[in-house]
Amino acid sequence: MMEAKILVVDDQYGIRILLNEILSKEGYKTFQAANGIQALDIVENHKPHLMLLDMKIPGMDGIEILRRSKAIDPTVQVIIMTAYGELDMIQEAKNLGAITHFAKPFDIDEIRAAVREHLPLSAK
Repeated sequence: MMEAKILVVDDQYGIRILLNEILSKEGYKTFQAANGIQALDIVENHKPHLMLLDMKIPGMDGIEILRRSKAIDPTVQVIIMTAYGELDMIQEAKNLGAITHFAKPFDIDEIRAAVREHLPLSAK
């Protein structure tokens, strides 16, 4: 069984640490990125199975990170997180291949369940 790799992309340190701690306890190998450049570097070099991606990141926004990540690795599963009810952005992300979204503040148990549900079978 391969160890599942999850990338958390959020410019908020507290959210990255929280998700990292929860997902590590679940037995996943986690990576963190505070911006798009770090995120794309991790996608390229570590091939995470799943990405938890905040939409509102200074510099390269979540849509652009999603677009470029899918170009590097079309198999990466992406769950988006947004603090805003921006339905057009959520729809655009889904059109680009995001599998689901969470509004912040999110329920940790819901994130945990979504991660379990959406990880590729080969990585469970």
